[in-house]
Amino acid sequence: MMPLTKPARSLQARPSLDSIYADKAALLTSHLHVLQERLLAPSSTKELRSFTSAEAARLIGVTDGYLRQISLAGEGPILERSPGGRRLYTLAQVHELRRLLARTKPSYLPTRSGSEHLQIIAVTNFKGGSGKTTVSTHLTQYLASRGFRVLAIDLDPQASMSSLFGYQPEIDIQENQTLYAALRYDDMRLPITDVIRPTYFAGADLIPGNIELQEFEHDTPRILAGGHRELFFDRIATSLANVDDRYDVVVIDCPPQLGFLTMTALCAATGVLVTVHPQMIDIASMNQFLTMASGLLSVLREKVGAFEVDFNRFLITRYEPNDGPQSQIVAFLRSLFGDEVLTNPMVKSTAVSEAGLRKQTIYEVSRDQVHRQTYERAIESMDAVNAEIEDVIKSNWGRAKA
Repeated sequence: MMPLTKPARSLQARPSLDSIYADKAALLTSHLHVLQERLLAPSSTKELRSFTSAEAARLIGVTDGYLRQISLAGEGPILERSPGGRRLYTLAQVHELRRLLARTKPSYLPTRSGSEHLQIIAVTNFKGGSGKTTVSTHLTQYLASRGFRVLAIDLDPQASMSSLFGYQPEIDIQENQTLYAALRYDDMRLPITDVIRPTYFAGADLIPGNIELQEFEHDTPRILAGGHRELFFDRIATSLANVDDRYDVVVIDCPPQLGFLTMTALCAATGVLVTVHPQMIDIASMNQFLTMASGLLSVLREKVGAFEVDFNRFLITRYEPNDGPQSQIVAFLRSLFGDEVLTNPMVKSTAVSEAGLRKQTIYEVSRDQVHRQTYERAIESMDAVNAEIEDVIKSNWGRAKA
């Protein structure tokens, strides 16, 4: 019997998948660059808006009247004024006021001291769409706005967190400028300080990501198969030890898979946030994630000892309070995991979605950019979640709740 073959003409007429994807990637890259220039300032860098005196007071934890007294006394930063004469504060000026107030009351400056160790929080789940990047970015900005020194690490090759911080992964992040540079096994490995970038959000630094991170997933099994005694699981922890004194909290946005990148982040973590979308298919996926992570970590524990954490919490995301089945699933999780499920869910909000379309977070937009009630509900929900995580961090430092 003659072997079945495709006509030669057909083979020549059909484009290869790699060429299709290459063309589409080039087309998207060029258009994304144009879109970024429309969304961002002409210099293609993001800038954070100024805050009203009421917003600044809320961030610091004082009254608006108290800030007015400081300004009238000629203390604190020189302020910008709105066209209506209202006082406006940059986030850097808010931090300056914190330092001023901390001279008489140190609690205004929440940075860690003494025996308080660096908190490394891995935000993870096995499934995409569970809100990891939304959680990671908003948590980073919340903590930075409250005066903590925060390092955000985008460990996802899709680099959505980097985009929210104003970096276009395909254009702005060059070779060896992601965390891969500090993790790689060859002589091109760099100290982590070489890939940390300041951001427009005062108090928050970033290690951006792009597709280059995937190289670690390819390199690690090759190194292990070659019999080399390279330790993959401690490479993030070892790198972060070099900047321990510069930050209070590190927030890692993990990729939506249980690969070597995620495992290395989990081995470095002092705390883990597992994002959970309250749908049965997502719960089943999370069950697979927990089962697989347990198996892999137990193998490592047998070889090098346990990877202990200060906390593990489950965070309900994209929650719709009026959805009966979702409420039942949340109740089911609370009955199983108790206090490990955070009390406050991250409520699904059109305000957060609209901000995302502008490559912004809810902490960047102002009330006049979205419907006021929608904005206030979104801020209230996001603050409640992040304040609860802040309390967990402080508790593990031995501090009392605010």
